[in-house]
Amino acid sequence: MESLDLQAALRAGSLADFPRDALTREVLLSPNAAGTTALHAVARAGFLPDLPPELIREETLTVKNDAGYTPLHHAALGGHLDQIPAALLTTRALLSRSKVGYTVFHVASAHGCLAQLPPGLLTADIAALKTDLGNTLLHEAAEYGAISKFPSSLITPELLAEKNLSGETVFHVAALNGHLGQFPPSLLTLAHLLEKTVAGDTVLHAASLGGHLEQIPSGFLTQENLTLVSKSGYTVIHAAAETGQLHKIPRYQLTTVLLLTRNDHGDTPLHAAAYEGHLDQIPTHILNIENLSVRNYDGLTPLRTATERGFLHQIPETVRPQPPGPLKKFFRKLGNTRL
Repeated sequence: MESLDLQAALRAGSLADFPRDALTREVLLSPNAAGTTALHAVARAGFLPDLPPELIREETLTVKNDAGYTPLHHAALGGHLDQIPAALLTTRALLSRSKVGYTVFHVASAHGCLAQLPPGLLTADIAALKTDLGNTLLHEAAEYGAISKFPSSLITPELLAEKNLSGETVFHVAALNGHLGQFPPSLLTLAHLLEKTVAGDTVLHAASLGGHLEQIPSGFLTQENLTLVSKSGYTVIHAAAETGQLHKIPRYQLTTVLLLTRNDHGDTPLHAAAYEGHLDQIPTHILNIENLSVRNYDGLTPLRTATERGFLHQIPETVRPQPPGPLKKFFRKLGNTRL
């Protein structure tokens, strides 16, 4: 009952009304079905100062749940490492790893609270530590948008060059999650943006797939870079057409040649835009009957794709096919019946 009352108090947002003599070690360290204790929840919610000081010890703060996370991890998750006595924030305790290799340093980096650690604990070697997925502390900051809170003195060429198991640099991760804008513009070099993952995706691919192409300097959005091909035959321009980002590309770059580039299935960016409903982002002079009649390897045209997907209104009226007459409807119905 006491444990349930404690959880209710945490949900209510305060431990002030919870009997202080009931905050025992047994209550705080009693695990739930996932092995998570009340102390984990207290640390994440930011109520550690409400606990009796004698319960805040390294051995209690490093108790692991079934996933291998400690109350220290949860304090970092909530941004409350500053509620823990500095003497307990030792390198040994902070290097405690979860079952997927996340240390407290990684969680603190992801949630922008590295500054709450005692000075001197965060070194270049610590910053380069990797999770089981190969992510460094900077990868985690890039994913969660905490790059601006990462110590600039540790953002070195060596750390920027580190890749995770998928071959992603911190720029790939930042681009996919929309956080490239947190990097100084001087770091967004073409060399960094053209780094490839194991699958052959560049940072340009990641930004396009993630819907954040506007964070790429426009000078790099050239035909050469937009037609870079991944190992699966996927180009940056195809991704932009699918995700509705053609309007983020300089208008003069949207040429017929670019928009008729084929992928491994014979699809052009026109096919992709027609399928997803983004033909209205393409200059109208390109949407002529010749270009819209280009077939992929299955024989489908952008015109037919737009018609079947309900986006015919995005095609200029002069090019739109006329609605089928009674005779055409009859033969179409007859054909469907025979099938």
